[in-house]
Amino acid sequence: MFKKKNKIYRIKGMNDILPIDSKLWELLENKIFFLLKSYGFEQIRTPIVESTSLFMHSLGEATDIVKKEMYSFIDALNGDNLSLRPEGTASVIRAVIENNLIYDGPKRLWYSGPMFRHERPQCGRYRQFYQIGVEAIGFPGPDIDAELIIMCSRLWRNLKLKNIYLELNSIGNFHERKKYCIDLINYIEKHKDSKWFCDDIKHRLSLNSLRVLDSKNLIIQKILSNAPKLLDYLEKDSLDHFNNVQKILKYNNISYKINTKLVRGMDYYNRTVFEWTTDKLGSQNSICGGGRYDFLIKKFSNKFVPASGFAIGVERLIELIKKSNINYNSSNTCDIYIVHVGQEAELKAFLLSENLRTLGLKVILNCIFNNIPENFKSQMKRANASNASFAAIIGENEIANNTLIIKDLRNQYNNPTLKQISISFQDAGNYLYKKIIKNINN
Repeated sequence: MFKKKNKIYRIKGMNDILPIDSKLWELLENKIFFLLKSYGFEQIRTPIVESTSLFMHSLGEATDIVKKEMYSFIDALNGDNLSLRPEGTASVIRAVIENNLIYDGPKRLWYSGPMFRHERPQCGRYRQFYQIGVEAIGFPGPDIDAELIIMCSRLWRNLKLKNIYLELNSIGNFHERKKYCIDLINYIEKHKDSKWFCDDIKHRLSLNSLRVLDSKNLIIQKILSNAPKLLDYLEKDSLDHFNNVQKILKYNNISYKINTKLVRGMDYYNRTVFEWTTDKLGSQNSICGGGRYDFLIKKFSNKFVPASGFAIGVERLIELIKKSNINYNSSNTCDIYIVHVGQEAELKAFLLSENLRTLGLKVILNCIFNNIPENFKSQMKRANASNASFAAIIGENEIANNTLIIKDLRNQYNNPTLKQISISFQDAGNYLYKKIIKNINN
């Protein structure tokens, strides 16, 4: 009697992306990657494991990400304190400094890949999640901030997405924030005897008083409606920067709302911050966020290098696309399915499939399933299920005549005479190539 093996499950909050979903992922990623390249951004790839100190110094030791959410561990082989990356900016900045990437001028960089945070899993928020982000390194002006926002707006249009809204703010520089936080704390302490003055608020005040502003508690938000506004503390340089960002956005017809409570979750931000939100995803309504971080590079080097960037939450964007019921035109995963019966036909089928792939076509060659050779009927069922445009059929008669049958599985051309034809083996490649390319062009 065989013992039942223990079933192995995926880790909570870390999901499989199955083929039925990966098609949409691939299509979405390709659209985003193409857009980024059209704006002059180049890809950078960084490790998913970094020194824990990198995130502690960049994100801020008091942030929820560092204190509660990072997957950190001691490397048993050498004793290093390591972490799975919780976000992409810090890793990119480390790579820029280590490899001296800005020796010859500013850089436009983009990245994609998995990030890791130990949060309570829910729709649109997972412990392993994917981000696509950009970092514009070495650009000091409001123009790059505006360009990043305009690029996002173009992406939403390309994806045919609606109900996405831009929230904008400026959190100024360190000196301006310091003055503001003194007055903010004084305002909050006037209400310390109220029920809303909870442990969470005390904790936020003790670590980073700005984080009180993005509390999700509705009572707290009502109290804060009369609190001082950080925008009123901006001096001329910061105010001019923010006004110029808005000027460019307005000139390009980008709608936005100024949210004076928008501060972002990482300590490295300054001046421009922004988020793109939607009303279709419930509480996890942010699909893209970013801003300026002029002093992050100086934390790890002696150079002051201004920078700006953003990151897109891919799972949330996928969820929004599904809820919006948008169907994108995508090419078939297979152009031609090759059906064959007999040993000679199998050899010819291999030769044909390689010739067609050389022409750039996508080909599936029927292979034995469960050690049982399949007849024409069962193979044609597989051909139809493959969503291929054509089936190429090779049997004994075709071998004898050095021909094959080409069957139009989708009746794409609405012409009964083209539904099925017999063609010489030598001419099959060019015939199929022309038919498929013509259909793609149409």
